[in-house]
Amino acid sequence: MHRIFTTSVASVYPHYVAKVERKGRTKDELDQVIAWLTGFDELTLAAHLEAGTTFEDFFADAQLNPSTSSITGVVCGVRVEDVEDPLMQKIRWLDKLVDELAKGKALEKVLRS
Repeated sequence: MHRIFTTSVASVYPHYVAKVERKGRTKDELDQVIAWLTGFDELTLAAHLEAGTTFEDFFADAQLNPSTSSITGVVCGVRVEDVEDPLMQKIRWLDKLVDELAKGKALEKVLRS
């Protein structure tokens, strides 16, 4: 099992926020991206962060967006569409969306709308 599976989302979330804010994006935009992927509204996301939910439980509770298959590309040298472990793929999808947001991609494009 990968260590990231048992890592709390709350411990990584500030890094996501810092990454997007460094590039002139906002925490609200990040939260919209997370909501698009997981189906979590602001309160549910906040509850998961406060509870210290692990990535494993976070994604187990998520209602994934039906358009996740349109998330493609490379994160950390790995094509997200080729990741075999289902949980790792979900984590990589999240990483990819955060990367796209941080790189200045229009929110509509990040959200595949």
